[in-house]
Amino acid sequence: MAKQTVYVDKLTNGILDPNEEMLGPVKDGGTIIANTAPGCWGPMITPKLKGGHEVTRPVFVEGAEIGDAIAIYIQSIVITSSVIASGNDKTISENFNSDPFIDAKCPKCGILNPETELIGIGEGSVRCKNCGADISPFKFNNGYTMAFNDNKTIALTLNETAANNAAKDAKNLMAIPDHSIQNPIVNFAPHDINGSISRIKPFLGQIGTTPSRALPDSHNAGDFGSFLINSTHEYAIDKEELIKHKTDGHMDINKTRAGAVVIAPVKVKGGGVYVGDAHAMQGNGEIAGHTADVAAVVTLKVKVFKNLQIDGPIIIPLSDDLPYLAKPIDENEKKLAMELSKKWGVDKLENTAPICFVGTGANLNEAIDNGLERAAQVLKISVPEVMNRATINGSIEIGRAPGTVTVTFLAPVEKLKAAGLYDLVKEQYNLLD
Repeated sequence: MAKQTVYVDKLTNGILDPNEEMLGPVKDGGTIIANTAPGCWGPMITPKLKGGHEVTRPVFVEGAEIGDAIAIYIQSIVITSSVIASGNDKTISENFNSDPFIDAKCPKCGILNPETELIGIGEGSVRCKNCGADISPFKFNNGYTMAFNDNKTIALTLNETAANNAAKDAKNLMAIPDHSIQNPIVNFAPHDINGSISRIKPFLGQIGTTPSRALPDSHNAGDFGSFLINSTHEYAIDKEELIKHKTDGHMDINKTRAGAVVIAPVKVKGGGVYVGDAHAMQGNGEIAGHTADVAAVVTLKVKVFKNLQIDGPIIIPLSDDLPYLAKPIDENEKKLAMELSKKWGVDKLENTAPICFVGTGANLNEAIDNGLERAAQVLKISVPEVMNRATINGSIEIGRAPGTVTVTFLAPVEKLKAAGLYDLVKEQYNLLD
């Protein structure tokens, strides 16, 4: 029987597999409350994890069928970590085969995805449990340890002494969930940047639905997914299959914060809603490759949209996160436009509202093309028209390098209504018909 509220404290092993049993089911219109693990660096230095992240086990949503979509309302993100570590990475070639996120190996005894143990602190502390070799596939080019104040509004990067002290209690300070198997990255005690102040503005790096083929969680996107092409591990895939099966749940788009809505495609029965990789803050692009990954308690509401037929995510951001040109036209602006229309004999003004399409690809050019095509397909207009609208009343913004973008613009209300999206947009921005 479907539940009104599903509590999630179980995590994947880094693989999103549609053949594995989902949690739930949760009712259409119900709530998911999830205790999420830090993403990126902890899983990256834990060879037993095969995906690069450690997202929550997917939840089955009652009534969600293939070809539908699920609106995921992000109601709250409560950071539970008090200290984290992150930074720009480099790979250690002898510690993996074709993909450091997936097929890590011990350079000494050759075991693939070996069990590990922590010995001491610092970048050499992750050791093969079988032979004791330094096993981490990743280390820092430039890294930092960061502490948060009690009410999670301000962060500060720590000096060497403070970082080393934090490493002594890394797992507790990171608030790593009980069922997580990741090694705590705070144990590396990076301290290349210290005394730097940052504002905290949390969002979700991973939020979406389960792909229709088993994929590593961080590779459920067009850019990271391209690393699967021509790989030698069991999750290798060609480009056409990747496009078909992925749902782009790994976005790292800083618009996916509390108050926003993500509309995700349903490519398997029940949808399989999952979440993870919460971040304390991030500028557009996540240009360092990683940001301040945190543990968090996340509350989501889910609602099924029947037969919406979308290929990838649509975001309904907070008004504050809309590009200036894509904000709803206010009453004074409409009045000025009406006066202009009378002057020039334009007998009808277009009624528009904001919409944001996610595009992904192996690089930013491919991602932009993908976002434009998705917008054109959903709204049933041409790609050149989307280009024009995103230019004069919208914006293309980098979600993540190397290839995740948002295509945001003011779309004709009649097109949003025809696509079944207008009521949600209207509710988000308090629009009047």
